[in-house]
Amino acid sequence: MLSALARPASAALRRSFSTSAQNNAKVAVLGASGGIGQPLSLLLKNSPLVSRLTLYDIAHTPGVAADLSHIETRATVKGYLGPEQLPDCLKGCDVVVIPAGVPRKPGMTRDDLFNTNATIVATLTAACAQHCPEAMICIIANPVNSTIPITAEVFKKHGVYNPNKIFGVTTLDIVRANAFVAELKGLDPARVSVPVIGGHAGKTIIPLVSQCTPKVDFPQDQLTTLIGRIQEAGTEVVKAKAGAGSATLSMAYAGARFVFSLVDAMNGKEGVVECSFVKSQETDCPYFSTPLLLGKKGIEKNLGIGKISPFEEKMIAEAIPELKASIKKGEEFVKNMK
Repeated sequence: MLSALARPASAALRRSFSTSAQNNAKVAVLGASGGIGQPLSLLLKNSPLVSRLTLYDIAHTPGVAADLSHIETRATVKGYLGPEQLPDCLKGCDVVVIPAGVPRKPGMTRDDLFNTNATIVATLTAACAQHCPEAMICIIANPVNSTIPITAEVFKKHGVYNPNKIFGVTTLDIVRANAFVAELKGLDPARVSVPVIGGHAGKTIIPLVSQCTPKVDFPQDQLTTLIGRIQEAGTEVVKAKAGAGSATLSMAYAGARFVFSLVDAMNGKEGVVECSFVKSQETDCPYFSTPLLLGKKGIEKNLGIGKISPFEEKMIAEAIPELKASIKKGEEFVKNMK
């Protein structure tokens, strides 16, 4: 009896989610078989905003696609395997999400991933520049502080660079900040919003707790501990997984949240704001994450850093040398590519 009742309810639920005739986003996930790629693809398949989901990897994508295709939501799903199938995966895409690459093991920094992931990102983004130059590009592959400059330089090489369409997905830092602040204050995390600016590694992650809504206050020692936990939260998960990987499920959630915000804005929804690591004039770093107003063509307006505390100013000053070095490393990598 229950299942008979459940069907109309789920159909009604799906209809109620579908508010816009423009819910037709064609999304590609590159690295769809991996630890982030699979749960991310599941979340995208579950969304009424997505009409076509194309999944690429160097292994297992036909299986992942077959599995997801049985889910009772309208997005069509197709798997693409290996470099020769990548162009077809990308054609006609509105949004490309790239979680491809190797994860951290205990004792590794995000920068230790550089050599492997830099090559992977450069190869995949070159294919995007050729086969879907107008698409929004969302980079999850670490180190984001370097893989975003890599993506920009690759797009420049192909003559199709648009800084308003290339995003470093730092959303997990915001998600963690919201969760940890809510936990400490006994608040509903869904109602907490902490902007996180800077970059996406260690001390370059700068949570602006002074700008949190609702307003929260912490004694300095508790604030220092909280910020340290947000900055090292990825390492917390790497250690807890004891060699079995890094943050995959929370990253998939954060990646999906960013993509849904982007697609909402592309569909004409107003007032959509997300932080992301992008080309920026807000500091003397050529790339920097700040809250961005998203629109139909990507970044509509960089909302900047806003009013911050002296403690937060000090964190920015301390982050900039490391950020600049990571950015330069990414740019140099593309310049030295064969």
